[in-house]
Amino acid sequence: MKFTRKANAQWKGSGKEGKGTLTTASTILENTQYSFSTRFENGRGTNPEELIGAAHAGCFAMQLSFLLNESNYTADTLDVGATVTFEDGSITQIALNLEGKVPNISVEKFEKIAVKAKEVCPISKLLNTEIVLNTSLV
Repeated sequence: MKFTRKANAQWKGSGKEGKGTLTTASTILENTQYSFSTRFENGRGTNPEELIGAAHAGCFAMQLSFLLNESNYTADTLDVGATVTFEDGSITQIALNLEGKVPNISVEKFEKIAVKAKEVCPISKLLNTEIVLNTSLV
């Protein structure tokens, strides 16, 4: 399977005082604001790091669901939080915090499949940083 996805960023002004917008072809993001304050402070809008976190959490959750299905399990829920750490100009770590509700699976089997999902998730393979996985089966 091969496909492409598109997004666009527009920036106006200097790095600190300027402002930008992000738009995706799906229009789920449409002229969504980002700026110095949304990235490095607590301004209203988005930033590249939270978008990477959302992409990674979503990709990992879907990958895990497929791998569980291959082992004859179906999750009731997979809640994945991604914490992206930015330090000295680099993303130094992403922590994936997984809480899953999967009927009839052992903790050991769940953790084994989750580790595989982390390794084969396309976003995990894209990122050049430490990826930590914390799992909880409820």
